[in-house]
Amino acid sequence: MAKLKAAILGATGMVGQRFISLLEDHPWFEVAVVAASPRSAGKTYEEAVGDRWKIDLPMPEAVKKLVVMNVNDVEAVASKVDFCFSAVDMSKDEIRAIEEAYAKTETPVVSNNSAHRWTPDVPMIVPEINAAHTDVIQYQKKRLGTTRGFIAVKPNCSIQAYAPVLTAWKEFEPYEVVVSTYQAISGAGKTFREWPEMEGNIIPFISGEEEKSEKEPLRLWGKIENGVIVPAEGPVITSQCIRVPVLNGHTASVFVKLKNKATKEQLIEKMVNFSGEPQKLGLPSAPKQFIQYLEEDNRPQVTLDVNYERGMGVSVGRLREDTVYDWKFVGLAHNTLRGAAGGAVLCAELLKAQGFIEAK
Repeated sequence: MAKLKAAILGATGMVGQRFISLLEDHPWFEVAVVAASPRSAGKTYEEAVGDRWKIDLPMPEAVKKLVVMNVNDVEAVASKVDFCFSAVDMSKDEIRAIEEAYAKTETPVVSNNSAHRWTPDVPMIVPEINAAHTDVIQYQKKRLGTTRGFIAVKPNCSIQAYAPVLTAWKEFEPYEVVVSTYQAISGAGKTFREWPEMEGNIIPFISGEEEKSEKEPLRLWGKIENGVIVPAEGPVITSQCIRVPVLNGHTASVFVKLKNKATKEQLIEKMVNFSGEPQKLGLPSAPKQFIQYLEEDNRPQVTLDVNYERGMGVSVGRLREDTVYDWKFVGLAHNTLRGAAGGAVLCAELLKAQGFIEAK
């Protein structure tokens, strides 16, 4: 079958680059258009990125000579593709406006940005957790006046290290959660070369991150009512988010209270057997096993475990009973793969499998 043509909006930034490397040999999608700010427009992709290629794999040959289009030329970009991945670097209001403009050209937008995460009729998807939230798209299309254009987003990268675990434990009813995340510098779009002051350093603040860590899981667990997604009431989550000197991989230290008693064996069994639509449908980017449990006391570790399932799986360890809370554990997820571009690619695969993204 012919591959669907994708545009990467914000193609020169770190997440845009990650999209390009992930789509190099994708069985369903191909990068047909790279779009970026007016200052990059008109240059070849290779020229526009220059020495700012941040991915640990070489730049794919297929994109090097693509001429960068101006991301603001919405009609021109949209006319060449079946759908878009959005990783634009603009203010939230500008992102909301430009993503909606693309959707109104009847071009689906799968966004890595946070701007539309709380738009009530925009699904925010971790495909294993809430694939059914794509049902809200029909209501969004009515609002936008489109037949095939819409926006879907993926959530914050830091919640991927613990929200899947809490979802796997749903029947035990987690009701209170304390989480501290230790977040890699690539989450800020940086490398150590660009951010030398992070070497050997910890910064105990990441703007906006704690609110996202506490609220976004509730939206994943919400229900569609009257054409919008209504977030779940609980569990109550409180968080601290800390930037640490690691390139890729967000680690979470998590304490949980459960309404229903569970044994350690039951909790591990629920985690390792947890799967969803991506596994059922055999989506190309889906991990075979979403969550792995590591028995060793010193795991998960970024250097050993961040690339589990090509960076699309979650690694958990140190599950044990706690004296104040019921249980505690440590989770790890790759923030630019599962947490950013990879999560968005998996989301697009789900949307294609469900019939929302097709050739124009």
